Amino acid sequence: MKAVTIKKLKTELSQQSTTELTELILRLSKFKKENKELLTYLLFEADHEDGYIDSIKIEIDEQFKTINTKTAYLIKKSVRKILRFIKTNIKYSKKKETEVELLLYFCYKLSKLNPSIKLNPVLKNLYQRELESIKKKCSLLHEDLQFDYQLEIQSLNL
Repeated sequence: MKAVTIKKLKTELSQQSTTELTELILRLSKFKKENKELLTYLLFEADHEDGYIDSIKIEIDEQFKTINTKTAYLIKKSVRKILRFIKTNIKYSKKKETEVELLLYFCYKLSKLNPSIKLNPVLKNLYQRELESIKKKCSLLHEDLQFDYQLEIQSLNL
């Protein structure tokens, strides 16, 4: 089966009743964990962005605590997993401030990781790439926010 365009979906959904829409959304949320997470964000977290950011930061802290530091391979694997988690949650929000805030926090936690990422070129490059990404995204924000985030970025440079 081939998926139809967004426009066709939008017109078809606009013709559905409220109960039918509820049924469709619940059915959709059963198929993928990501759909359920997005629905949870939209219904419960979207109005409280600061609380959402704090809950993601707590989860990041937990994930950094569980990193297996025995080998560089396991550290890299865990760090990539954390970054994937962050980017998924950023995708739900679609707010640039949230994105910059979470990525800055990730870079901060990564810079404090023991053993140091300076010893591992892959982790160091990942860190630098994320800082560059933050700088680009930061340039799209309001001037006051740009200034605050630039100070944080400068403190994170290795």
